[in-house]
Amino acid sequence: MTELPNPTTRRPVPGQLTFTAPRRGKPPAHLADLDDAGRKEAVEKLGHKGFRAKQLSTHYFEHLVTDPEQMTDLPKASREELVQAMLPPLLTPIKSLVADNGRTIKQVHRLFDGALVESVIMRYPGRVTMCISSQAGCGMNCPFCATGQEGLTRNLSTAEIVEQVVAGARMLRSGELAGGDADDREAPLRVSNVVFMGMGEALANYRQSVNAIRRLTEAPPSGLGMSARGLTMSTVGLVPAIDKLAAEGIPVTLALSLHAPDDELRDELVPINNRWKVDEALDAAYRYYKATGRRVSIEYALIKDINDHSWRADLLGEKLAARGKGWVHVNPIPLNPTPGSKWTASRKGVEQQFVERLRAHGIPTTVRDTRGSDIDGACGQLAASTA
Repeated sequence: MTELPNPTTRRPVPGQLTFTAPRRGKPPAHLADLDDAGRKEAVEKLGHKGFRAKQLSTHYFEHLVTDPEQMTDLPKASREELVQAMLPPLLTPIKSLVADNGRTIKQVHRLFDGALVESVIMRYPGRVTMCISSQAGCGMNCPFCATGQEGLTRNLSTAEIVEQVVAGARMLRSGELAGGDADDREAPLRVSNVVFMGMGEALANYRQSVNAIRRLTEAPPSGLGMSARGLTMSTVGLVPAIDKLAAEGIPVTLALSLHAPDDELRDELVPINNRWKVDEALDAAYRYYKATGRRVSIEYALIKDINDHSWRADLLGEKLAARGKGWVHVNPIPLNPTPGSKWTASRKGVEQQFVERLRAHGIPTTVRDTRGSDIDGACGQLAASTA
Protein backbone atom coordinates (compact mmCIF):
# COMPACT_ATOMS: atom_id res chain seq x y z
CA MET A 1 0.00 0.00 0.00
CA THR A 2 1.33 3.44 -0.89
CA GLU A 3 1.98 5.52 2.21
CA LEU A 4 0.49 8.98 2.11
CA PRO A 5 1.91 11.92 4.01
CA ASN A 6 0.42 12.40 7.44
CA PRO A 7 -2.43 14.91 7.15
CA THR A 8 -2.06 18.15 9.06
CA THR A 9 -4.71 19.05 11.57
CA ARG A 10 -5.57 22.50 12.75
CA ARG A 11 -4.62 22.90 16.38
CA PRO A 12 -7.69 23.47 18.55
CA VAL A 13 -8.49 26.85 20.03
CA PRO A 14 -8.26 26.61 23.86
CA GLY A 15 -11.57 25.33 25.22
CA GLN A 16 -12.99 24.59 21.77
CA LEU A 17 -14.79 21.27 21.29
CA THR A 18 -15.07 19.39 18.01
CA PHE A 19 -17.91 16.88 17.80
CA THR A 20 -18.15 16.54 14.03
CA ALA A 21 -15.12 14.98 12.40
CA PRO A 22 -13.75 16.68 9.27
CA ARG A 23 -15.03 15.15 6.04
CA ARG A 24 -12.51 12.81 4.49
CA GLY A 25 -12.57 9.84 2.14
CA LYS A 26 -13.94 6.65 3.62
CA PRO A 27 -11.61 3.73 4.39
CA PRO A 28 -12.06 0.56 2.32
CA ALA A 29 -15.14 -1.46 3.26
CA HIS A 30 -14.14 -4.49 5.34
CA LEU A 31 -15.79 -7.66 6.56
CA ALA A 32 -15.56 -6.39 10.18
CA ASP A 33 -17.71 -3.38 9.28
CA LEU A 34 -20.64 -5.71 8.63
CA ASP A 35 -22.83 -8.07 10.61
CA ASP A 36 -23.41 -11.63 9.38
CA ALA A 37 -26.26 -10.66 7.08
CA GLY A 38 -24.27 -7.78 5.62
CA ARG A 39 -21.27 -10.03 4.94
CA LYS A 40 -23.44 -12.60 3.17
CA GLU A 41 -25.01 -9.89 1.02
CA ALA A 42 -21.60 -8.40 0.16
CA VAL A 43 -20.20 -11.78 -0.90
CA GLU A 44 -23.26 -12.52 -3.01
CA LYS A 45 -22.92 -9.14 -4.75
CA LEU A 46 -19.45 -10.26 -5.76
CA GLY A 47 -21.04 -13.26 -7.46
CA HIS A 48 -20.16 -15.89 -4.85
CA LYS A 49 -22.22 -18.20 -2.67
CA GLY A 50 -23.31 -16.61 0.61
CA PHE A 51 -21.65 -19.26 2.77
CA ARG A 52 -18.25 -17.92 1.67
CA ALA A 53 -18.84 -15.05 4.08
CA LYS A 54 -18.75 -17.44 7.04
CA GLN A 55 -15.57 -19.02 5.72
CA LEU A 56 -13.91 -15.62 5.43
CA SER A 57 -15.12 -14.68 8.92
CA THR A 58 -13.62 -17.88 10.30
CA HIS A 59 -10.25 -17.10 8.74
CA TYR A 60 -10.26 -13.53 10.04
CA PHE A 61 -11.73 -13.83 13.55
CA GLU A 62 -10.60 -17.37 14.48
CA HIS A 63 -7.45 -18.03 12.47
CA LEU A 64 -6.44 -14.33 12.36
CA VAL A 65 -5.24 -14.69 8.78
CA THR A 66 -5.74 -12.61 5.66
CA ASP A 67 -3.37 -14.46 3.34
CA PRO A 68 -5.41 -16.04 0.51
CA GLU A 69 -2.91 -18.89 0.21
CA GLN A 70 -3.88 -20.08 3.69
CA MET A 71 -7.59 -20.17 2.84
CA THR A 72 -7.60 -23.55 1.16
CA ASP A 73 -11.33 -24.03 1.67
CA LEU A 74 -12.01 -21.21 -0.81
CA PRO A 75 -11.92 -21.81 -4.57
CA LYS A 76 -8.36 -21.19 -5.69
CA ALA A 77 -9.43 -19.11 -8.69
CA SER A 78 -11.40 -16.62 -6.58
CA ARG A 79 -9.48 -16.47 -3.28
CA GLU A 80 -7.51 -13.37 -4.21
CA GLU A 81 -10.62 -11.51 -5.35
CA LEU A 82 -12.59 -12.39 -2.23
CA VAL A 83 -9.82 -11.37 0.12
CA GLN A 84 -9.14 -8.11 -1.69
CA ALA A 85 -12.82 -7.20 -1.57
CA MET A 86 -13.67 -8.38 1.94
CA LEU A 87 -10.39 -8.16 3.88
CA PRO A 88 -8.50 -5.13 2.53
CA PRO A 89 -5.49 -3.96 4.59
CA LEU A 90 -6.53 -1.16 6.95
CA LEU A 91 -3.53 -0.57 9.24
CA THR A 92 0.12 -0.31 8.29
CA PRO A 93 2.39 -0.52 11.35
CA ILE A 94 5.11 2.09 10.94
CA LYS A 95 6.65 2.28 14.41
CA SER A 96 6.81 0.00 17.44
CA LEU A 97 8.35 0.68 20.83
CA VAL A 98 8.89 -1.94 23.50
CA ALA A 99 8.92 -1.48 27.28
CA ASP A 100 8.62 -3.49 30.50
CA ASN A 101 11.04 -6.19 29.32
CA GLY A 102 8.98 -6.86 26.24
CA ARG A 103 5.64 -7.10 28.03
CA THR A 104 4.39 -3.78 26.63
CA ILE A 105 4.43 -2.91 22.94
CA LYS A 106 3.13 0.39 21.65
CA GLN A 107 2.47 0.73 17.94
CA VAL A 108 1.72 3.55 15.55
CA HIS A 109 -0.39 2.57 12.56
CA ARG A 110 -0.84 4.55 9.37
CA LEU A 111 -4.35 4.43 7.93
CA PHE A 112 -5.29 4.45 4.25
CA ASP A 113 -5.33 8.27 4.11
CA GLY A 114 -2.11 8.84 6.06
CA ALA A 115 -3.76 9.48 9.43
CA LEU A 116 -1.91 8.01 12.42
CA VAL A 117 -3.36 6.08 15.36
CA GLU A 118 -1.87 4.26 18.32
CA SER A 119 -2.56 1.03 20.14
CA VAL A 120 -0.82 -0.60 23.10
CA ILE A 121 -0.72 -4.26 24.08
CA MET A 122 0.27 -5.18 27.65
CA ARG A 123 0.80 -8.59 29.23
CA TYR A 124 -0.06 -9.04 32.90
CA PRO A 125 -0.15 -12.27 34.90
CA GLY A 126 -3.02 -14.29 33.44
CA ARG A 127 -4.34 -11.63 31.08
CA VAL A 128 -3.51 -9.39 28.16
CA THR A 129 -4.92 -5.89 27.88
CA MET A 130 -5.08 -3.69 24.81
CA CYS A 131 -5.61 0.06 24.71
CA ILE A 132 -7.09 1.05 21.36
CA SER A 133 -8.01 4.22 19.49
CA SER A 134 -11.46 5.18 18.23
CA GLN A 135 -10.49 8.39 16.43
CA ALA A 136 -7.42 9.80 14.73
CA GLY A 137 -6.79 12.68 17.08
CA CYS A 138 -9.45 13.98 19.45
CA GLY A 139 -11.83 16.91 19.52
CA MET A 140 -12.24 17.19 23.30
CA ASN A 141 -9.24 19.54 23.68
CA CYS A 142 -8.11 18.63 27.21
CA PRO A 143 -4.96 20.74 27.69
CA PHE A 144 -2.88 18.08 29.50
CA CYS A 145 -3.53 15.42 26.83
CA ALA A 146 -1.22 15.02 23.83
CA THR A 147 -4.03 13.74 21.62
CA GLY A 148 -6.39 16.53 22.64
CA GLN A 149 -3.83 19.12 21.64
CA GLU A 150 -3.42 17.61 18.18
CA GLY A 151 -7.08 18.18 17.26
CA LEU A 152 -9.43 15.78 15.48
CA THR A 153 -8.46 14.34 12.11
CA ARG A 154 -11.33 11.88 11.64
CA ASN A 155 -13.40 9.08 13.12
CA LEU A 156 -12.24 5.50 12.65
CA SER A 157 -14.45 2.96 10.96
CA THR A 158 -15.72 -0.06 12.87
CA ALA A 159 -13.19 -2.28 11.11
CA GLU A 160 -10.28 0.08 11.80
CA ILE A 161 -11.08 -0.17 15.51
CA VAL A 162 -11.49 -3.95 15.44
CA GLU A 163 -8.35 -4.47 13.37
CA GLN A 164 -6.23 -3.00 16.18
CA VAL A 165 -7.37 -5.85 18.44
CA VAL A 166 -6.94 -8.46 15.72
CA ALA A 167 -3.40 -7.16 15.12
CA GLY A 168 -2.70 -7.53 18.84
CA ALA A 169 -4.07 -11.07 18.81
CA ARG A 170 -1.73 -11.89 15.93
CA MET A 171 1.21 -10.57 17.94
CA LEU A 172 0.28 -12.89 20.79
CA ARG A 173 -0.11 -15.86 18.51
CA SER A 174 3.29 -15.25 16.92
CA GLY A 175 5.00 -14.88 20.30
CA GLU A 176 6.03 -11.24 19.81
CA LEU A 177 4.88 -10.24 23.31
CA ALA A 178 7.27 -11.37 26.03
CA GLY A 179 6.34 -13.07 29.27
CA GLY A 180 4.59 -16.17 28.03
CA ASP A 181 5.24 -19.59 29.53
CA ALA A 182 5.09 -23.09 28.07
CA ASP A 183 1.32 -23.21 28.40
CA ASP A 184 1.02 -19.98 26.43
CA ARG A 185 3.07 -21.46 23.63
CA GLU A 186 0.76 -24.47 23.49
CA ALA A 187 -2.40 -22.34 23.60
CA PRO A 188 -1.51 -18.64 23.21
CA LEU A 189 -3.18 -16.32 25.69
CA ARG A 190 -5.86 -14.25 23.96
CA VAL A 191 -6.49 -10.55 24.29
CA SER A 192 -8.72 -10.64 27.35
CA ASN A 193 -9.30 -6.95 28.04
CA VAL A 194 -9.78 -4.00 25.71
CA VAL A 195 -9.99 -0.40 26.83
CA PHE A 196 -11.18 2.40 24.58
CA MET A 197 -8.67 4.76 26.16
CA GLY A 198 -6.33 5.38 23.26
CA MET A 199 -6.66 8.29 20.88
CA GLY A 200 -10.09 9.84 20.65
CA GLU A 201 -13.38 10.16 22.51
CA ALA A 202 -15.14 6.90 21.66
CA LEU A 203 -18.62 8.19 22.48
CA ALA A 204 -18.12 11.02 19.97
CA ASN A 205 -17.73 8.23 17.37
CA TYR A 206 -20.66 6.44 18.93
CA ARG A 207 -22.06 4.12 16.27
CA GLN A 208 -18.71 2.83 15.04
CA SER A 209 -17.45 2.28 18.59
CA VAL A 210 -20.57 0.34 19.60
CA ASN A 211 -20.42 -1.69 16.40
CA ALA A 212 -16.79 -2.49 17.23
CA ILE A 213 -17.85 -3.67 20.68
CA ARG A 214 -20.36 -5.99 19.03
CA ARG A 215 -17.68 -7.41 16.71
CA LEU A 216 -15.36 -7.96 19.65
CA THR A 217 -18.00 -9.74 21.73
CA GLU A 218 -19.92 -11.76 19.12
CA ALA A 219 -19.18 -15.47 19.19
CA PRO A 220 -16.77 -16.75 16.54
CA PRO A 221 -16.85 -16.73 13.61
CA SER A 222 -19.05 -13.64 13.72
CA GLY A 223 -16.58 -11.89 16.03
CA LEU A 224 -13.70 -12.42 18.43
CA GLY A 225 -15.84 -13.89 21.22
CA MET A 226 -14.55 -11.63 24.00
CA SER A 227 -16.49 -11.12 27.21
CA ALA A 228 -18.23 -7.74 27.37
CA ARG A 229 -17.07 -7.57 30.96
CA GLY A 230 -13.51 -7.40 29.66
CA LEU A 231 -14.24 -4.21 27.69
CA THR A 232 -14.04 -0.67 29.05
CA MET A 233 -15.49 2.38 27.35
CA SER A 234 -13.82 5.62 28.42
CA THR A 235 -15.45 9.03 28.08
CA VAL A 236 -14.86 12.57 29.24
CA GLY A 237 -18.57 12.78 30.02
CA LEU A 238 -20.85 13.01 26.99
CA VAL A 239 -23.99 12.64 29.07
CA PRO A 240 -26.55 11.77 26.34
CA ALA A 241 -24.18 9.19 24.88
CA ILE A 242 -23.63 7.59 28.30
CA ASP A 243 -27.39 7.16 28.66
CA LYS A 244 -27.60 5.79 25.12
CA LEU A 245 -24.84 3.28 25.84
CA ALA A 246 -26.66 2.15 28.98
CA ALA A 247 -29.65 1.25 26.82
CA GLU A 248 -27.59 -0.89 24.38
CA GLY A 249 -27.72 -3.92 26.67
CA ILE A 250 -23.97 -4.59 26.46
CA PRO A 251 -22.46 -4.83 29.98
CA VAL A 252 -19.16 -3.09 29.24
CA THR A 253 -17.48 -1.10 32.00
CA LEU A 254 -17.87 2.67 31.84
CA ALA A 255 -14.83 4.77 32.74
CA LEU A 256 -15.52 8.44 33.36
CA SER A 257 -12.46 10.66 32.92
CA LEU A 258 -13.28 13.21 35.62
CA HIS A 259 -9.91 14.76 36.65
CA ALA A 260 -11.55 17.35 38.94
CA PRO A 261 -14.54 17.26 41.32
CA ASP A 262 -15.34 20.98 41.07
CA ASP A 263 -16.73 22.78 38.04
CA GLU A 264 -14.29 25.68 38.24
CA LEU A 265 -11.23 23.51 37.65
CA ARG A 266 -12.90 20.92 35.43
CA ASP A 267 -14.08 23.66 33.07
CA GLU A 268 -10.38 24.26 32.40
CA LEU A 269 -9.05 20.69 32.44
CA VAL A 270 -11.93 19.00 30.60
CA PRO A 271 -13.69 21.54 28.35
CA ILE A 272 -16.74 19.28 27.89
CA ASN A 273 -17.57 20.35 31.46
CA ASN A 274 -18.74 23.67 30.04
CA ARG A 275 -21.61 21.70 28.49
CA TRP A 276 -22.26 19.00 31.11
CA LYS A 277 -21.14 19.80 34.63
CA VAL A 278 -19.51 17.49 37.18
CA ASP A 279 -22.75 16.50 38.88
CA GLU A 280 -24.47 15.86 35.55
CA ALA A 281 -21.64 13.57 34.46
CA LEU A 282 -21.65 11.72 37.80
CA ASP A 283 -25.44 11.35 37.68
CA ALA A 284 -25.16 9.82 34.19
CA ALA A 285 -22.45 7.45 35.42
CA TYR A 286 -24.67 6.40 38.31
CA ARG A 287 -27.58 5.81 35.94
CA TYR A 288 -25.26 3.63 33.87
CA TYR A 289 -24.47 1.55 36.94
CA LYS A 290 -28.16 1.19 37.81
CA ALA A 291 -29.03 0.13 34.24
CA THR A 292 -26.19 -2.34 33.73
CA GLY A 293 -25.10 -3.43 37.20
CA ARG A 294 -21.52 -2.69 36.15
CA ARG A 295 -19.39 -0.76 38.62
CA VAL A 296 -18.18 2.52 37.11
CA SER A 297 -14.54 3.58 37.10
CA ILE A 298 -13.62 7.21 37.76
CA GLU A 299 -10.36 8.12 36.04
CA TYR A 300 -8.46 10.92 37.74
CA ALA A 301 -5.09 12.04 36.34
CA LEU A 302 -3.16 13.45 39.30
CA ILE A 303 -1.46 16.69 38.23
CA LYS A 304 1.03 18.35 40.54
CA ASP A 305 -0.42 21.38 42.35
CA ILE A 306 -3.40 21.50 39.99
CA ASN A 307 -5.97 18.89 41.05
CA ASP A 308 -4.20 16.86 43.75
CA HIS A 309 -5.25 18.89 46.81
CA SER A 310 -6.64 17.08 49.85
CA TRP A 311 -9.82 19.13 49.80
CA ARG A 312 -10.47 18.00 46.24
CA ALA A 313 -10.07 14.38 47.30
CA ASP A 314 -12.60 15.03 50.07
CA LEU A 315 -15.01 16.74 47.67
CA LEU A 316 -14.76 13.86 45.22
CA GLY A 317 -15.29 11.32 47.99
CA GLU A 318 -18.33 13.19 49.27
CA LYS A 319 -19.92 13.46 45.82
CA LEU A 320 -19.43 9.75 45.08
CA ALA A 321 -20.55 8.55 48.50
CA ALA A 322 -23.68 10.70 48.30
CA ARG A 323 -24.86 8.62 45.34
CA GLY A 324 -24.63 5.30 47.17
CA LYS A 325 -22.29 2.43 47.94
CA GLY A 326 -20.72 -0.18 45.71
CA TRP A 327 -21.32 1.62 42.44
CA VAL A 328 -17.96 3.19 41.78
CA HIS A 329 -14.20 2.71 41.91
CA VAL A 330 -11.61 5.49 41.55
CA ASN A 331 -8.40 5.10 39.57
CA PRO A 332 -5.96 7.92 40.32
CA ILE A 333 -3.47 8.00 37.45
CA PRO A 334 0.02 9.47 37.81
CA LEU A 335 0.14 11.86 34.87
CA ASN A 336 2.46 10.81 32.06
CA PRO A 337 3.68 14.28 31.03
CA THR A 338 4.13 15.28 27.41
CA PRO A 339 7.35 17.00 26.30
CA GLY A 340 7.41 20.72 27.00
CA SER A 341 4.17 20.62 28.98
CA LYS A 342 3.67 22.55 32.21
CA TRP A 343 1.63 19.61 33.52
CA THR A 344 3.47 16.97 35.51
CA ALA A 345 2.72 14.11 37.91
CA SER A 346 1.95 14.64 41.58
CA ARG A 347 4.55 13.80 44.19
CA LYS A 348 4.25 10.27 45.60
CA GLY A 349 3.39 11.49 49.09
CA VAL A 350 0.63 13.72 47.74
CA GLU A 351 -0.67 10.85 45.63
CA GLN A 352 -0.84 8.58 48.67
CA GLN A 353 -2.64 11.20 50.73
CA PHE A 354 -5.19 11.68 47.94
CA VAL A 355 -5.85 7.93 47.92
CA GLU A 356 -6.20 7.76 51.71
CA ARG A 357 -8.69 10.64 51.72
CA LEU A 358 -10.89 8.89 49.18
CA ARG A 359 -10.74 5.61 51.08
CA ALA A 360 -11.73 7.44 54.25
CA HIS A 361 -15.02 8.25 52.50
CA GLY A 362 -15.53 4.56 51.77
CA ILE A 363 -14.57 4.83 48.10
CA PRO A 364 -12.54 1.89 46.69
CA THR A 365 -9.43 3.46 45.19
CA THR A 366 -6.50 1.93 43.31
CA VAL A 367 -3.64 3.87 41.73
CA ARG A 368 -3.47 2.90 38.06
CA ASP A 369 -0.49 0.82 37.01
CA THR A 370 1.09 3.04 34.36
CA ARG A 371 3.16 1.48 31.66
CA GLY A 372 5.24 2.84 28.83
CA SER A 373 6.53 6.02 30.45
CA ASP A 374 9.83 5.39 28.69
CA ILE A 375 8.24 4.98 25.24
CA ASP A 376 6.19 8.17 24.81
CA GLY A 377 3.51 6.49 26.87
CA ALA A 378 0.87 9.22 27.03
CA CYS A 379 -1.85 8.79 24.41
CA GLY A 380 -0.91 10.64 21.26
CA GLN A 381 2.75 11.19 22.12
CA LEU A 382 4.16 8.51 19.86
CA ALA A 383 1.96 9.42 16.91
CA ALA A 384 2.88 13.09 17.32
CA SER A 385 6.58 12.27 17.35
CA THR A 386 6.16 10.07 14.26
CA ALA A 387 4.25 12.57 12.14
